Amino acid sequence: MRSRFAAPSARLALAAVAAVAVTATAAGTATATATADSRNATVRACATKDLTLKVSLKTQAGGYYLVTAKTKSGVTCYLEGVFPSASFGSSPDTEVAPAEHAVSDRVTLSGSTAAYAGINPKTTNNDFGKEFDFLHLSVAGDETNAVTLALPETATVDRPVATNWHADPADAVPFAN
Repeated sequence: MRSRFAAPSARLALAAVAAVAVTATAAGTATATATADSRNATVRACATKDLTLKVSLKTQAGGYYLVTAKTKSGVTCYLEGVFPSASFGSSPDTEVAPAEHAVSDRVTLSGSTAAYAGINPKTTNNDFGKEFDFLHLSVAGDETNAVTLALPETATVDRPVATNWHADPADAVPFAN
């Protein structure tokens, strides 16, 4: 009488089929993971042209300008946690310097999600400075595509600083040292 267990050649064939199934499942999982990773990798760095930028005056911390960045319709991109490239005029002494000493978290923008940076136009405690009505602003690294924004009121500028881009406007307050 034959045993209910399969013959050695049948067991070998069954093991080979199982190995192929496991390999196919692992490959399918790897492909799904790679696809998910490639979708995340398609979010690119924002360029200035991808953004709608708005500047508003805030009174906290002695007064500063809050820059709000939102993406244009259909755009998804990110801003690195570094300060924006900005100046009040063409002179090097009106270019903003970093108010923070470390890189912040990356902010991904899409739809109504916004990023915020604070700009303090005057960090000195004196009567000196130049007056400006406009701010030239771009994403760091995209200076050739800077936009010019009208300020809500004339700014006296002397050693201006800017915070990094943040997801929360409360984190974008440039406290003077």
